[in-house]
Amino acid sequence: MEKEISPIIEFENLSFKYRAQKEPTLKDINLKIYPGEKILIAGQSGSGKSTLAHLLNALIPCSYAGDQSGSLRVSGQEPAGLGVFGMSKIVGTVLQDTDGQFIALTVGEDIAFALENDNVPQEEMFKKVNEVAGKLELTSFMENAPGELSGGQKQRVSLGGVMACDVKILLFDEPLANLDPATGKRTIALIDEIMHDEDMTVIIIEHRLEDVLYRDVDRIVLMDQGRIIADMTPDDMLSSDILVQNGIREPLYVSAMKAAGARVLADTHPQHIESMDIAPYKDTIRSWYHSIPFHEVKTSDESVLTVTDLEFCYDEKRKIIDKVSFDIKKGEIVSLVGKNGAGKSTLASLICGFYKPDNGTILLNGQDISPLSIKERGEKIGYVMQSPNQMISKPMIMEEVGLGLASRGVPEDEIRQRAEEILKICGLYPFRNWPVSALSFGQKKRVSIASILIMNPEILILDEPTAGQDYMHYTEIMEFLKDIREKLGITIIMITHDMHLMLEYTDRTLVLTDGKLIMDAAPSEVLTNSEICDRAYLKRTSLYDLALKCDIDEPGEFAARFIDFERSASK
Repeated sequence: MEKEISPIIEFENLSFKYRAQKEPTLKDINLKIYPGEKILIAGQSGSGKSTLAHLLNALIPCSYAGDQSGSLRVSGQEPAGLGVFGMSKIVGTVLQDTDGQFIALTVGEDIAFALENDNVPQEEMFKKVNEVAGKLELTSFMENAPGELSGGQKQRVSLGGVMACDVKILLFDEPLANLDPATGKRTIALIDEIMHDEDMTVIIIEHRLEDVLYRDVDRIVLMDQGRIIADMTPDDMLSSDILVQNGIREPLYVSAMKAAGARVLADTHPQHIESMDIAPYKDTIRSWYHSIPFHEVKTSDESVLTVTDLEFCYDEKRKIIDKVSFDIKKGEIVSLVGKNGAGKSTLASLICGFYKPDNGTILLNGQDISPLSIKERGEKIGYVMQSPNQMISKPMIMEEVGLGLASRGVPEDEIRQRAEEILKICGLYPFRNWPVSALSFGQKKRVSIASILIMNPEILILDEPTAGQDYMHYTEIMEFLKDIREKLGITIIMITHDMHLMLEYTDRTLVLTDGKLIMDAAPSEVLTNSEICDRAYLKRTSLYDLALKCDIDEPGEFAARFIDFERSASK
């Protein structure tokens, strides 16, 4: 008779309410996770995912106080009893913001930090650190400062710090949020490899479901309003409509199959497009594709931003921007993509005047803008940072939105009138007298955009407008940007790692690699070009694979038609 395996994590009728809140954040959680399983926890922002994680690593109750009922055991222990330090030897947590996890001055010291705290003998410590660094391909970076590394390398250093403790469970909180698509893909492959090699249990909290499913997941646990509403295999969940019904983005190929009228079945294994059995759906998808009209691109003839032979170096050695030329038309929404360190943010900084180019010209409406100061450029070209907290400096919404005009000496009555107009356009008018601190992240993002729109800019540049947001808030911010493009005729440039955003919401894509512009084309053309995707660390869209498996010769056209279909369906 086989011995029954005990769960390594067991929540039993667990509820938790933060001290400052009226309602419980977690309600009656019952969940068993077994050794060696990989679990994906999904759900909209505010569904309780992070609170669940805080319980696992004992941040609740050690850092966040509240009322708890029911029980939780992790590897036979109660986290509340062991505390954060005790739990760190069982559960290794890798945060979304890896910079917030670094403690030491070098990579080697950071990996060794927990071992030093435990007074591990030096010889044993060196051996362990070198072993972990070798597994994570960090050996050549041991003397580097963690802050000097790329996003993917930083994540490996964070992972190294927890692996050195010989933990049994790895807990990842949005590991893909700040990574380019190819690095994200490699991260998921690395997590899978470590899990099998080290015999670990893995829990991943992530909005980018399709990217996590690049490697097998045992179960998807779906949360909503503090409850577990589904605990299913990926094949079962993708063959249902439960993700869409709860505001979670399905993998693109699954959405396309359902749009074509195909009924996705669990026994065709939809977890991976590469290994899925497409035969039952092929005819349905092909006939749907041929019934949809050709994708048409409508563009203005009027140029708003013309960049010619732009060059820039920080240290006179490596060119960060190397002979970049492009022309953006009035009213276009353009995505600027490429791997971390490709030069995207530097290019945006050159356009805004934060840096001066070494060579080349930037024309706004045919006029050279090199004589303009940063302040003068800011009236024509607005720049929105990734985090609204980096931009907001006033406590009240009305003050923050009017700040740019106030600093230019505009009369108070005019500021109030223009601020109210912009707040109406941005859907923030009901909150005009609120403090900024009372707003959600998405609403703060709108405030930071409103404070720029009040200046009547012609171009809006946004850095990762949807990073770390769930599908509902992502859709909200993108529909809002589409709306202001229609209402104000503004041109929008978005720096993004989100391939779905690029496909669904942008007219054109500029692809940067090592400071060079390697492609300027429709998003569907870019994301169905394997060579460009490889060079720029992009991720080829799964619509490409679906089209080829259905013997459709023009995967780019297939992707473009599906996106057109989705846009028209959402109107």
